[in-house]
Amino acid sequence: MTSFYVHAALGVLCLVLFLRFNRHLYGRGTPAGGVGALEALYYLIAAVSLCLGWYFDIRYIQAYPAEAGWVHFTKMLFTNPAASSGAQDLIAANVFLFPLWTIIDGRRRGLRQPWIYFVLSLFTSLGFAMGLYLAAQERQVRQPVSQPRTDPV
Repeated sequence: MTSFYVHAALGVLCLVLFLRFNRHLYGRGTPAGGVGALEALYYLIAAVSLCLGWYFDIRYIQAYPAEAGWVHFTKMLFTNPAASSGAQDLIAANVFLFPLWTIIDGRRRGLRQPWIYFVLSLFTSLGFAMGLYLAAQERQVRQPVSQPRTDPV
């Protein structure tokens, strides 16, 4: 159970870094204003994903106290063909596609330190990190543009 607490503490640390890197979006008096409906939905889905993931992580640790760890957990993902199908999809999305998407798209959109979303996904959940990314992106879109747009609308 100690490893779970360390994992959770690293998740909280990553969340603090996320807020620090994005204080231009989340600080007091930011031009983006309050939380919009879509942004709130992203936060809700992120929070539910985090809570459900940690609920099942705790159940896993309780069920396999001697074996609990990354290697055993990953092996358990592939216990049958149905689980294997979902596991390979989750791993491909979380380990390869999600970092590419958030780092490349985040830089294009002006989000600061977009690598933090991938690191967050390792210590929280893919759904939580993706929800935060989409919420930050939504907040960034609502930020007033300081310079006139030069691209055709």
